[in-house]
Amino acid sequence: MEYIRLGKTNLLVSRVSFGAMRLTDSVGTDDAALIIRKAYDSGINFFDSTHKVLLSEQLLGDALYDIRRNVFLSTSTRGKTAKEITEDLEASLMALHTDSVDLFQLEIEKFLPLPGGADKIYDTLETLKNQSKIKHFGIITTNYETAKKVAESNLYETLQFPFNVLSSEQAVEIVKLCEENDIGFIAMQPLGGGLLENVPIAYGFLSQFESVVPLWGVQKMEELEQILYFNEHPPVIDEKFQADVNNLRNFFN
Repeated sequence: MEYIRLGKTNLLVSRVSFGAMRLTDSVGTDDAALIIRKAYDSGINFFDSTHKVLLSEQLLGDALYDIRRNVFLSTSTRGKTAKEITEDLEASLMALHTDSVDLFQLEIEKFLPLPGGADKIYDTLETLKNQSKIKHFGIITTNYETAKKVAESNLYETLQFPFNVLSSEQAVEIVKLCEENDIGFIAMQPLGGGLLENVPIAYGFLSQFESVVPLWGVQKMEELEQILYFNEHPPVIDEKFQADVNNLRNFFN
């Protein structure tokens, strides 16, 4: 397993990260625990969930409880006020069986909280960090303009943004901006939100960006094993690969 530094967080995370949000869709509690521990035993140390699917947090908390110190946990909130954000975090900490999360992400679209704002959201995130309830905080967004502001603001440590083989040049621009400003970039929807079935092409494309941490949403053991296989046997990036990429893009465009 390859590990990379997640921007200015200095967290050394696995290049294959585990998205647990959809894990509850197709497996039971026992199977979920087996999948999570298989991921850990294979070298994955970065696990992501969200408050909006509390059961996924509980599954992660249960499966990783005895090895919590060996992994990085990330979760997120859609809270619109400082109070909602704090309450969501407290519920997440309880579900995850931990006193703190390594990364806490705020899901937004067109509004970026700033220090000293009347909404007190950014200041609340700073307070939670000072209280050691969160170690780092970042932004999740699908909005290009907001993502660009995050990358240029020097206020947030990470950005989670859609990025895959079908992404536009604007998305590549965001990746480069984050790299220039030492913002950890987490690639949301590496399979295009379910549009892509060709895992080798999806994996190979993302592997070309050394600073990108793809967040692979896992629902079944077979999916995890396929991703781990291509981690061990990465596709060769050659002319044929590039031709396959172009054909795939042309198909969807």
